[in-house]
Amino acid sequence: MNSKQRDHYSKFLSLVLRHKPETINLALDAEGWALVEDLLAKMNAYGESISLAELKEVVHQNAKKRFAFSEDGQHIRASQGHSLKVDLKLQPQKPPALLYHGTAQRNLESIYEKGLVKGERQYVHLSSDRETALAVGQRYGKPIILKVNTEAMHADGLSFYKSENDVWLCDYVAPTFLELDE
Repeated sequence: MNSKQRDHYSKFLSLVLRHKPETINLALDAEGWALVEDLLAKMNAYGESISLAELKEVVHQNAKKRFAFSEDGQHIRASQGHSLKVDLKLQPQKPPALLYHGTAQRNLESIYEKGLVKGERQYVHLSSDRETALAVGQRYGKPIILKVNTEAMHADGLSFYKSENDVWLCDYVAPTFLELDE
């Protein structure tokens, strides 16, 4: 499988495992898991023909580790980024003192007014390094990076979670905890 095919399947998996499982009539449990056998059958019936070996390649070759198999290999889910209500069973953790958020420059005025809001997703996504935040911001236009004072947020009692693929998650970031990274 070439990188273009892997990207295609990764985007399709994001659609059905994070946002719209009904696209292929896939059932997710409360924790976002789907049976691998069902996923493969329903993808193939939908016209997205993929084998188990190819699915494993997509999951294991994904640089952002967006998907994970259960320990027994019978289930699969998205690691984070859901717009669906799922319980990833993440436990609150103490974040590093500083995290980053990448976005487009055109969003800055709204962010300074409203803060970072989760929108249709379950959480606000934060990165532990500038490079990842920059890559995220570039997807949306001219990128900017915001520094998030997570130490102060945590001291104020706000909760943070770390996904299986090392993305930091929280419910909201008030403008007072943000600073433009120049």
